Amino acid sequence: MNIRYIIPFILVLSFCFKNSRPQQLLLDVKELSSDKYEGRKAGTEGSRKAAGYIIERFKEIGLQRVNNSWKQEFKLNGSKKGAFPGINVMGSIPGKRKDLIIVSAHYDHLGKINGAIYNGADDNASGVAGLLAMATYFKNNPPEFTLLFVCFDAEESGLQGSKTFVSTPPVPLNLVALNINLDMISRADNKKIFVCGTHHFPYLKKYVTNNNKGEVKLLAGHDDPRLGRDDWTNQSDHYSFYQKHIPFLYFGVEDHPDYHRYTDDYEKIDRETFSNTSELLTKTVADLDKKLSLQKTFREKLIMEK
Repeated sequence: MNIRYIIPFILVLSFCFKNSRPQQLLLDVKELSSDKYEGRKAGTEGSRKAAGYIIERFKEIGLQRVNNSWKQEFKLNGSKKGAFPGINVMGSIPGKRKDLIIVSAHYDHLGKINGAIYNGADDNASGVAGLLAMATYFKNNPPEFTLLFVCFDAEESGLQGSKTFVSTPPVPLNLVALNINLDMISRADNKKIFVCGTHHFPYLKKYVTNNNKGEVKLLAGHDDPRLGRDDWTNQSDHYSFYQKHIPFLYFGVEDHPDYHRYTDDYEKIDRETFSNTSELLTKTVADLDKKLSLQKTFREKLIMEK
């Protein structure tokens, strides 16, 4: 092939590779927040379909099953005989260390209310899409810690999926060094996304405040009990880990007008900002994985500093 054709060809390949992850990120959130899943309410057919989609994406990425299964099923509180169970979806990437970092995002939402479908694009199809993007990155860039990716069910009905996970853990909890929880990450309308957890675990702050050079700013906050309702410590699945004395970092945006409304649709997402946010969080977790791996007694040190 003539050299004048080779160079443009290489440039095109480079462009496609660079933009493949943002495209898949948007495809994932668009798919999970479509009407076909009927709002992904725990225990419904729509939720089961969503779990199936996530499992297929885990397989495509190349994750490994946990205890020979992609699923952890559990009985939903108040469910009637014969009802569908809750389903946590799990997949792992082995690291150089046996210690675990668990990356989580809940995939359930509110379902149908008065005939309207609550698609939950930001809450929390966005977190699942961000988790899938992280999994793709780490599959191509092997981590130091063993990474366990978990999409929890029934977060909206009392954190049931994560409570089940920590009460009947599929992995030894004493190996879990950190929980990274993604919940509502696609609507950084003011170009700000918050990380909650450094008030409880100050040692982590230096690892999450040095990524603020890009368009989207990562800010620590919303984790001081004195803030009242603005304290997010118990607002999502990371709280189940916190109650087991496992350090956590929770990434999310502040409430917006479409929060828990039927208008939380894919069309409301700023696609470029969401892609930038996902890239920022992936870089942050990659930095955490690399730097925390140098701490042989990392978890014990964090608990003592708490």
